[in-house]
Amino acid sequence: MESRLHLAAEAAAVPRLHITVDQHDLQAGSMRLIREMRPHWDPAQVKLKVFTDGITNKLVGCYINDSLEDVVLVRIYGNKTELFVDRENELKSFRVLYAHGCAPQLYCTFQNGLCYKFVEGTALDPEHIRDPSVYRLITRQLAKIHAIHAHNGWIPKPNLWLKLEKYFTIVYTELANESFHTRFSVEVSGHQELKQELSWMKKQLSNLGSPVVLCHNDLLCKNIIYNEKEGQVKFIDYEYAEYNYQAYDIGNHFNEFAGINEVDYSLYPDKGIQLKWLKSYLEAYKEYKGLSAEITEKDVEELYIQVNLFALASHFFWGLWALIQTKYSTIDFDFFGYAVVRFHQYFKMKPEVMNLKLPE
Repeated sequence: MESRLHLAAEAAAVPRLHITVDQHDLQAGSMRLIREMRPHWDPAQVKLKVFTDGITNKLVGCYINDSLEDVVLVRIYGNKTELFVDRENELKSFRVLYAHGCAPQLYCTFQNGLCYKFVEGTALDPEHIRDPSVYRLITRQLAKIHAIHAHNGWIPKPNLWLKLEKYFTIVYTELANESFHTRFSVEVSGHQELKQELSWMKKQLSNLGSPVVLCHNDLLCKNIIYNEKEGQVKFIDYEYAEYNYQAYDIGNHFNEFAGINEVDYSLYPDKGIQLKWLKSYLEAYKEYKGLSAEITEKDVEELYIQVNLFALASHFFWGLWALIQTKYSTIDFDFFGYAVVRFHQYFKMKPEVMNLKLPE
């Protein structure tokens, strides 16, 4: 694997169960898993809760006696998600993040999913992540992940461009439906124009000097769990976690201020909010990296420009991702409409951010 995430030699192996959960019968499959993982539980007392927020996978919480002390989450992979998710990489990312205190315990994997410990707290909404008392916790947690070092001083490479090119190829080969592409060309753009945009982004963004760090890469609101009692946040879902540009991870998160089900890009954080957010992040990042240098206005301004340019790549990434989902996903969600929204925002945002210049 190119990113070379390092697991300590003493890290416990994760059991693999040869069980497949039918997406149309989540209860039966979840109970089979629970009998393996919690054989001391009385099956008659096991309760299941199906979570409906996700638009990639299906998630079931399993517990007994109304207690949240031991809740097992069963995540069933979405149909054909192996086209855009490296499951081996996800498993390794999960274990690395757990080893650094950034992820819950992973109990097992099974044929089409995995089981892990429930993270207690509230999944956030767009209005929550604008709150300074909350976003300061988010900046610290993200900085902690970004500061996890590569093994043996190896210099990691970003996987962004390989992923984008892979998604682009899938859209224009496996989704070879003429009416689909005609509709998309009319509502958004044609194949050649998008191909040129991808080449432009790779050339421009690769030269911005953004550090390559271990990233979450999917920091939407519902992947941030806030525990008010403990005064902390945790991130969940590591399907896309791998080495990437620091500014991409932040720009992707800023795009998520707009929400998913009813996307509103007027909620994208303005420069004032971003500068405060980025200063908080840089202070935490340097602390975790063991650096004592003071954060300057130039440092914050430089990251602000990098982040807003990389936000373009985030729109492109999830736009292509949503087009692939239109063919394969069994989740009830308007993926085509979401793709159109993301690409429209890309083309709207591009001229605005192209005028940004890095400080001398």
